[in-house]
Amino acid sequence: MTTTFAALVDRARSLAGGRGRAVLGIAGAPAAGKTTLARHLVRALSEAGVAVAHVPMDGFHLADAELDRLGARDRKGAPDTFDALGYAALLRRLKEDADEMIYAPGFERTIEQPIAGTIPVPPAARLIISEGNYLLVDDPRWRPVRPQTDEIWYLDLDQEERLRRLVERHVRFGKPEADAIAWATGTDERNAEIIMATRNRADLIIPATVLDDIDAAPSADGRTPTRSGT
Repeated sequence: MTTTFAALVDRARSLAGGRGRAVLGIAGAPAAGKTTLARHLVRALSEAGVAVAHVPMDGFHLADAELDRLGARDRKGAPDTFDALGYAALLRRLKEDADEMIYAPGFERTIEQPIAGTIPVPPAARLIISEGNYLLVDDPRWRPVRPQTDEIWYLDLDQEERLRRLVERHVRFGKPEADAIAWATGTDERNAEIIMATRNRADLIIPATVLDDIDAAPSADGRTPTRSGT
């Protein structure tokens, strides 16, 4: 069955149509296009009148100072270099929808650091879209995430193209090309293997053609959108 972006928008909108607040997760390996998909879903749903908020997992990266203390700086981005339980707790709080305003942390790629309190989620938001690498990982740290979501989708991108985009992203944010290639094929690739092993746990597998459709379509302001993020 062919999956289109329009079909994804309809499926996400149906999640938001329930009695309570819904949480939709988007998983996938680094540079698969998770952030691109999330942002376009938010835009399309907002234009359709759905109150939606985007809360990425990346705000739960441990700060470099803590990674240094743990001796894990050279593995930054691995499953144990995130505050996974803190992320699950935020999703639970969002799902419970009991607070007037909830502030989520963001992640600033120019400095590669999490920043607290940068994403406001008002009570009007009926759907939360949260993308990240490890939403489907089944270990004690990450297992509490799944029960706080209504669905988790897995974005599947060709490995060669994904690596090309990953190297390009590392270079764009300041790594020399040789270092970017080494990181993408080393630390990032080890993490990608963990993530790809979770593919079959997803509620929906999304093919790369959906991103191609998004790239080809003009945005609301008439410009062709570009990929960014994870």
